[in-house]
Amino acid sequence: MTKSIFIASAEPYSGKSMVALGLMNMLLGRTQKISYFKPIVTPGAEGQTDSHIDTVLSHFQLLQTYAEACVFTRQQALELVKQQRQGEMLDTIIDRFKYVEATSDFTIVEGSDFAGQATAFEFETNRLIAKNLNAPVVLLVSGRHKSIADILQEALNFLRAYQQLEIQVIALIINHVQPEQANDIRDLLNAQLPGSVLPAVIPADKALESPTVAEIFEQLSGQLLFGEDLLESPVDHFVTGAMQVPNFLNYLKENVLIVTPGDRGDIIISSLQANLSASYPRVAGIVLTAGTVPEEPVMRLIEGLQHIVPVMAVTTGTFETTNKVASVRSRIRPGQNKKIQLAIETFNRYMDLEALNKNIITFHSNAMTPHMFQYQLAQWAKREKKTIVLPEGNDDRILQAAARLVAQDLVRLVLLGDPAEISASVKRLGIDLDLQQIRIVDPARAPQYESYVETLYDLRKNKNVTLEMARDLMTDVSYFGTMMVYKGEADGMVSGAAHTTQHTIRPALQFIKTRPGISTVSSVFFMCLADRVSVFGDCAVNPDPTPEELAEIAISSADNSARFGIEPRVAMLSYSSGTSGTGEDVDKVRRATLLVKERRPDIKIEGPIQYDAAVDPLVGLQKLPGSEVAGQASVLIFPDLNTGNNTYKAVQRETGALAIGPMLQGLNKPVNDLSRGCTVEDVFNTVIITAIQAQETGV
Repeated sequence: MTKSIFIASAEPYSGKSMVALGLMNMLLGRTQKISYFKPIVTPGAEGQTDSHIDTVLSHFQLLQTYAEACVFTRQQALELVKQQRQGEMLDTIIDRFKYVEATSDFTIVEGSDFAGQATAFEFETNRLIAKNLNAPVVLLVSGRHKSIADILQEALNFLRAYQQLEIQVIALIINHVQPEQANDIRDLLNAQLPGSVLPAVIPADKALESPTVAEIFEQLSGQLLFGEDLLESPVDHFVTGAMQVPNFLNYLKENVLIVTPGDRGDIIISSLQANLSASYPRVAGIVLTAGTVPEEPVMRLIEGLQHIVPVMAVTTGTFETTNKVASVRSRIRPGQNKKIQLAIETFNRYMDLEALNKNIITFHSNAMTPHMFQYQLAQWAKREKKTIVLPEGNDDRILQAAARLVAQDLVRLVLLGDPAEISASVKRLGIDLDLQQIRIVDPARAPQYESYVETLYDLRKNKNVTLEMARDLMTDVSYFGTMMVYKGEADGMVSGAAHTTQHTIRPALQFIKTRPGISTVSSVFFMCLADRVSVFGDCAVNPDPTPEELAEIAISSADNSARFGIEPRVAMLSYSSGTSGTGEDVDKVRRATLLVKERRPDIKIEGPIQYDAAVDPLVGLQKLPGSEVAGQASVLIFPDLNTGNNTYKAVQRETGALAIGPMLQGLNKPVNDLSRGCTVEDVFNTVIITAIQAQETGV
């Protein structure tokens, strides 16, 4: 049974990084432990490591060292071949691979980079490694600057070269093709490839291929004057600023890098002003040449501006600097999360993942790891796309998360806020968010405003809400967003990045209300620990629940645990386990446990039980022998908000666990709250969870 896959390309800069990242993301959603192995690496300058190994290991937090992920540098491998010690080289690679394979469920192997001379050696060596590792292969061909005929010929020759050694090829990817070529190439591949080989055609994408400002500045080795926080901006074009300003402005394009002598204050100021103007495209950065910097009045003016693009001064002349800029090739590096995510999303968009899964024979794990959980959430969200309203449309974190959600085609979004302000924020942040793909609604100016006011008045007039009060309330984004959910114009709402929990959920409690048979609205966090995902409840809503409320919280949490793929084994937490303790607090937990057993005998539940006995198998066996929950609890119910809120935060901070939530449970329709300290990842995950909740009938 296959436990590995080999990625091979025919030339440099063909996109192996994208394929490796995409495969790693896909496989981590199916199995527990993945390893990465690149037998022959191309390190950077003296003492530097292979940047792609660093990227994969750090981004996916793989439990292996850099040394375990590689064997030889390219120079070392070439030297062994010259000494006719190729067999020794292969034996060493196989030995190291077997060690990595034995400690993993699956291993992704990446071929060499074709950097430098002796590319024929690398082509042959990659074939031999794939053959000797007995690994099926994904072949990668670049279509950059090639005709359709040349692309097809190269791809088929590449395939035949591997088939000659009886190496199983499971996919053939053509990358960097011109968009207008894609359909023709795809049709020709489908007609000529054997059925066992999955074809994929990926159009060229500037966002992936373009270097960042940081990569260009690294090559130029100059002095950074301004804009350190925007160095990861992409550079899609560059222009030399050596003409008069009116003519120069005509040459500006989106994400342009401007190369100009440092004494051209007119070019510098007009470039910065164009970047702030809605009439001109975004400027990525400015390089000042010839060892000169602007005069003091110009420098003072720049220092007083906000959102200054990166500005660097170099000693080389304009012509030499421009040539250096043109020669920079982008690589995906550690920490470039935006580009890494784009690479994964591109792979997912153009590769038939279901068909690829069938071609890859791999192990399945019963464990629910954090990555598997997040991967599964994304797949579930895609089953039935839902519309989610985000009331805080002007918040940077909301916009950044929205860009990821739209790019992955996970949900339909409605942003509340002023369209002009949102558009300006998108440009300022430099995010790739197509505002045509989402709805932007300004509550006070919305066509449905009057209708919403009337509905709110009808729903709340018996609570002394007047028509004028309803008008004021409906200008509040929380009320407006909740009303969209109530009226069916949105399937769920996520808010709280800039509002309190009470501000977010009060409208939901007033007119969305609870599901039949449920009287307690509560919450859970999905705690993504190192090797499992646990459900913590209630950590956000109920300060001191009664036994009846605690029982409802446990039942709702168990049902949601099962709904999200986690087998519910419920621990009702207290300061004592079993019958060892007495007192009002432990009696409350004991009573709640009995109520759950009466109402839902199908739920596996234990309580009262201490935290260590709930999660540690040895402690659980000692304190509650024979329990089907002790030592393996997946749902942990806290007796009060003080305990729950502090515990989830302590676990999150001390272990580095990802806490997804809180997810509110018990409402007729899903409304979820964010922490005001939330990250982009928090927003992204909470929106996905809300969409999945909305898919469930009656949720």
